[in-house]
Amino acid sequence: MKDSKQILDLVVEAIDNKHGEQTVALDMKDSSVMADYLVITQANSHRQLQAIVDEIVDESKKQSAEILQVEGDKNSEWLLIDLYDVIVNVFLPDARDFYALEKLFADAKLVQLD
Repeated sequence: MKDSKQILDLVVEAIDNKHGEQTVALDMKDSSVMADYLVITQANSHRQLQAIVDEIVDESKKQSAEILQVEGDKNSEWLLIDLYDVIVNVFLPDARDFYALEKLFADAKLVQLD
């Protein structure tokens, strides 16, 4: 099993592979017990949203990262992937603005993404 930073790196690379936009990673270790990292990214269409999620799931399986759950369906504006220590949220722009997770978790530290 990979550590949470390795899983975060895998997720960010998978998002980049499918051209996710405005990707943010928050370090939740000091502010939440739900996960070490919370990742937020967006897609411009349902097709791109699903492609990003599929890429994360495929790469996670290849790297033996445990996938606890994927929530949402192909028509959703927000899909969530629970990778145990890393929670990934993939939004369409309007849903991202509406839920404003960055504001909700404003006390979390921003992780520098390469």
